[in-house]
Amino acid sequence: MNKVKRVAILFGGKSVEHEVSVRSALNVASFLDKGLYVTVLIGITKSGDWYLCNEVSKEIQSGVPVSIELKGNDAAFVANGEKMDFDLVFPILHGTDGEDGSIQGLFKVLGKPVVGSAVLGSAVAMDKILSKKLLEHAGVPVVAYQHFTEDEKDKIDFGMLTEKLGLPFMIKSGNLGSSVGVSKVTDEKTFHEALEDSFRYSRHILIEKFVKGRELECGVIGNEKPASTWPGEIAFRKAYEFYTYEAKYQDAEAIEMVVPAPVDRDIQEKVRQYSEQAFKALACNDYARVDIFVSETGQVYVNEINTIPGFTNASMFPLLWKNMGLEYSELLTKLIETALQRWNNEKKLKTHYDKA
Repeated sequence: MNKVKRVAILFGGKSVEHEVSVRSALNVASFLDKGLYVTVLIGITKSGDWYLCNEVSKEIQSGVPVSIELKGNDAAFVANGEKMDFDLVFPILHGTDGEDGSIQGLFKVLGKPVVGSAVLGSAVAMDKILSKKLLEHAGVPVVAYQHFTEDEKDKIDFGMLTEKLGLPFMIKSGNLGSSVGVSKVTDEKTFHEALEDSFRYSRHILIEKFVKGRELECGVIGNEKPASTWPGEIAFRKAYEFYTYEAKYQDAEAIEMVVPAPVDRDIQEKVRQYSEQAFKALACNDYARVDIFVSETGQVYVNEINTIPGFTNASMFPLLWKNMGLEYSELLTKLIETALQRWNNEKKLKTHYDKA
């Protein structure tokens, strides 16, 4: 009989996506199979303080301050002088410090398996500009784009951008999700406003052609041989110009998740093919959600990969896998098993030179 595993769920974090993380973690903690797993809930405040919590909530500081103790090659959380062992980490930390390889690197050094992409895949997928370059190199279609750093701010010319990308175009911060720091530019006035907004969140920005069409999403699970879902569609009920933060998380009537997406079979197949291709090109692990644009002429473009997709009630990733026959609890078990299998395979690798 398999031993019940202690899963450390990390949530909150020093990120503009803090609130989304809390909502996602609440679902994950609720739906984990209680016969297989015991949860250790670790909340991280917006200032970066860690607490052991009795429940997932926004009131993280109502918990007990926690630290990590390392003895030999084993790590444990310590709160109020008591040690709490854990077998693996399931980070539900969206954005900065949680999805960019930082947390993944910490627990790799501590010798604990982590569910989701490792340091490399997390860091690469978080960087929208580097992602675009790698996807292009791998032959995955992406939307035409330009990129700039804050040092180049004075050189960013509206006329040059309209010539290269047309109007409207999109301005995005280089390393955030949930549509934070994203604006649609329709004229020179909105251009300058959008530029200022994006640089508030990131020192490098992505400017790309606006694709008029449909927004699809595809779920991927696996490692060397990833498997994908049939795509779902973000269908707008209201007149949002794109999938904004407000539409995602603050307006319950804004959109409808249509699963599977009502698109032609050849487009569905392309979405799955490009999603799996992108997953491997960016060195992702275990699971991810791939966001896709389909133009009015049927052109398919990979927009970005989210290595810790939302698990809220309004999130597409669980719905995509439910359509493939995996209920929420089964999905979480599948993700954990996939991560542990990868971890066990990696442990077999030699870590010192052994002359043959």
